Amino acid sequence: MFSNPIRRRDFLELFVLGLLPTACRGGELKPARHGAHSGRFFFTSQGKTGMMKDDGSGLRYLEFDVPNQASVQPVDFFSDGRVILLSLEKVNPNGRPFSEYYHKTPTHIWIYDLEKGSYTEILKEQRIAPFYAPCAIVPGERRMIVQVILLDGRASLYSMDLDGTHAQQITRPEEGFPYGLSLSPDGRRMAFHSSGHPSYRVFCCNIDGSGRVLVAGHPDHLYFGTSWSPDGTWILYQDCAYKIDPGHDWSDICIGRPDGSENRVLTTGQSQWFAAAYGDGKHPGDGSNVPQWSPDGRILYTRKLPGSQPAWQFQPQRPDTDHFNRDYKPEQARGGTEICLLNPKDGSVTRLTHSAPPQWDFRARSSPSGERILFCRARTGEMPAIWVMDANGKKQRLLTRGLDGQGADFPRWLPK
Repeated sequence: MFSNPIRRRDFLELFVLGLLPTACRGGELKPARHGAHSGRFFFTSQGKTGMMKDDGSGLRYLEFDVPNQASVQPVDFFSDGRVILLSLEKVNPNGRPFSEYYHKTPTHIWIYDLEKGSYTEILKEQRIAPFYAPCAIVPGERRMIVQVILLDGRASLYSMDLDGTHAQQITRPEEGFPYGLSLSPDGRRMAFHSSGHPSYRVFCCNIDGSGRVLVAGHPDHLYFGTSWSPDGTWILYQDCAYKIDPGHDWSDICIGRPDGSENRVLTTGQSQWFAAAYGDGKHPGDGSNVPQWSPDGRILYTRKLPGSQPAWQFQPQRPDTDHFNRDYKPEQARGGTEICLLNPKDGSVTRLTHSAPPQWDFRARSSPSGERILFCRARTGEMPAIWVMDANGKKQRLLTRGLDGQGADFPRWLPK
């Protein structure tokens, strides 16, 4: 996410990432003895991005030395391990509503080599607008799908060469605001959600935009986020009852066929923690919390304890200047959440973490091998730390509380 004053809960989960390695900073656990299969992951803390192994070793915080950049995040990976990064220039909104300034923020896209520490800016030629958000590298790794936000705030998806030329429009602004894109396992089709008309809907189409079908859409439901099952037969998304929950705190887990022929709602009672908000009154944090497929075809999600209420409460009655718009009310907070595995075939749920005393577990991510799961854990009124556990929920252990112990969020595995 952006650091203050920009907070964009439902738009981009921005990792504040730097690039050039620096010396490790202290305050971390000693490495766990866990064999030679440790995976690496990114995380964010205090406007910095760290990288470490899931056995607790190899911690380093990275620096990004391009001037005037407020934040930078990893977006996708080439098959040779190079990383696509998105950075955003610093802006000064001066109290203006969020909707008036975010789309005018210039962005830059980079290819970064983790081993060499070198990076090169791409998508510079024939720019259509200041704000580009790369979504995915298409098969062949010569083109990319990019969200382009026009100066009037409307957006489209484009496919373009890596230098920015030969852009082909996939969606049109009048069709809604598209994001939350994911590619099918074979790279031939993509899914995304689109806001507007009048709610959020989920679509699927070929990567050139042809063959589009509506996977899920209803004016009373906000359908958000997409990811493909490992076998490519289902699209995972979540359903928020936004008319009674304007802060998008909670949602249910759904899957739909890519051809739109079948949909299933897998949970009840809006049990998934959607708009994860945490921290104390002076140091808030947030970011859309979406379910994830595990490699074995089950679904990792964040289940609330009955009657749970987070400390940060949405305030719909006032203008939104930061895309957060919440007040800190710890005296009204109660309950917490747990990480669970949901089997879409039979609806069975396996609890992986146990919230006793109640705390907030969220942002679960299964490793590429499926052996381990990263997740965030925060007590009410505190910043989160990053934990890891085995795929069956055992051997839960703290990895980092972040820079100077001030919180860590947005864990993301690097591919093997």
